Amino acid sequence: MLSQKKKVLMVMVTLGLVAALIRSWTPRPYNSVDVRPKQETKVERLLEDRLLLSQNKYGDIPYRIKDSVLGLLARNGCMCEGEARTINIPYANLLFPRVSAQNLHTAFKGSELDEMKRRRAQEYNSFQKRSQTAADLLIVAEANSPLQYPTQGVEVRPLKTILIPGLALEDKIRERYSVNLTATMGTFDIAAFVDDVTIKGEGEMHMSLSSRYLSALNRQLQFITYTNTLFHPNTADTVQFVSDGHQSVFTIKVRHGITPKLYNPGPKGEYNVSALVTIATKTFLRYDKLQDLIDSIRQFYPTITIVIADDNEHPKPVTGPYIEHYIMPFGKGWFAGRNLAVSQVTTKYVLWVDDDFIFTANTKLEKLVDVLESTTLDLVGGAVREVTGYKASYRQTFSLEQGGEEGDCLHIRRGFHHAVKGFPNCVVADGVVNFFLARTDKVQQVGFDPRLARVAHLEFFIDGLGVLHVASCDDVIVNHASKIKLPWGQSESDKAYYRFRYPLSSSDTAQTRSGLLYFKNRFQCLTHN
Repeated sequence: MLSQKKKVLMVMVTLGLVAALIRSWTPRPYNSVDVRPKQETKVERLLEDRLLLSQNKYGDIPYRIKDSVLGLLARNGCMCEGEARTINIPYANLLFPRVSAQNLHTAFKGSELDEMKRRRAQEYNSFQKRSQTAADLLIVAEANSPLQYPTQGVEVRPLKTILIPGLALEDKIRERYSVNLTATMGTFDIAAFVDDVTIKGEGEMHMSLSSRYLSALNRQLQFITYTNTLFHPNTADTVQFVSDGHQSVFTIKVRHGITPKLYNPGPKGEYNVSALVTIATKTFLRYDKLQDLIDSIRQFYPTITIVIADDNEHPKPVTGPYIEHYIMPFGKGWFAGRNLAVSQVTTKYVLWVDDDFIFTANTKLEKLVDVLESTTLDLVGGAVREVTGYKASYRQTFSLEQGGEEGDCLHIRRGFHHAVKGFPNCVVADGVVNFFLARTDKVQQVGFDPRLARVAHLEFFIDGLGVLHVASCDDVIVNHASKIKLPWGQSESDKAYYRFRYPLSSSDTAQTRSGLLYFKNRFQCLTHN
């Protein structure tokens, strides 16, 4: 008999363990996750229909166009138009700069242009689906809605739970009050019970709440939780909040917290430039100028690290304290070298310099560090003084004009947007000279397109539009070694360098640049002065 009881007990324990295992293995609401680009959802179509309905609501009322304002609005099409030359004198372009225009589709042969357009449209459509979330949808709150809800700022970590703030109903007297919540990427629940409230759909994507008492219902709404159940590192869920003919929509951002990249600045006090800054450069066929640069740096910053990317055919050793010399395949190129050099930087900031610059007493890196430490700026350029005494900061502004299916128009102009408060010699721009201090992680984030091997500079800032916050300070100056050499005074190395560095405008280099702007950046044309 005792043996029989033991058998029964063992069976019960076994069944309990099996049940526990089955419970622990119960899948989440999504057994598999579709990470393909999303198609338009019912909620998105609903929002579009409501917006269209509101726009057409007063279509029978006449109006008058205000041309001065209408011209400022974005149009679904753009054009790049250059200015005709009106004065034919020597150096006219220098004395009277004019806007020139370039249609970028000319980088491709007529026989291949249609195929390029098709591929570009396909890639752009895929890019939009990857980069846009429900948080980018236009949501218009209807007038006099009794529903109170958060319009923005609600965020949850993937697969985590939050209380939804701000939900309430402000309605006229009724026999019974009710609300409904519907999500697409998570479930609702309650963190506490309130008496006299009926709840349906706990732990589900749709929840209904009702009560005879408005105060009780609103109190219960303070305890509504949202749990994300569909993993995605950075997206948004669209939540519908409905009550008796009134409907609202709000978004809950679903994303990981941004992992910071922090750099130890060293002990407090004055800026330790050697601990905060690494100098990066790319060299090719100019070891004499590179050594002049290093010697000038060491006069003012004897312990700062210098990273050198070198794609010479016959590399020579560049040695010394705090020097890192990296050899690349021959002629790998300008931007590839920038990528290599910047990839080896471990300090908070990277200072980019050309290999023919010369540091002077006016090359105060502390000033540039102070600007970045005191502001939210990501990159700040200095000024380059030529042997003639001319000082160039090369400040540029970019304007992007939407252009529909043909691509956008990029307009580049000399100038800046506004001054930087607290730094009278600094202004905000979109592009600066080839001498700049930047947050290392930001430069690494944007990167340098290695297909631009010979001539490139502003392309980095174009790729950084929307990512980089740029400024220029003309009181931090580096000298530029003289480029003025008579033909009989040029060495074979000088001649080889100029052949590589300054190709003809009709060369493959120019075609590559235009092709990248057309396809990669989706521009149809650009203008510049």
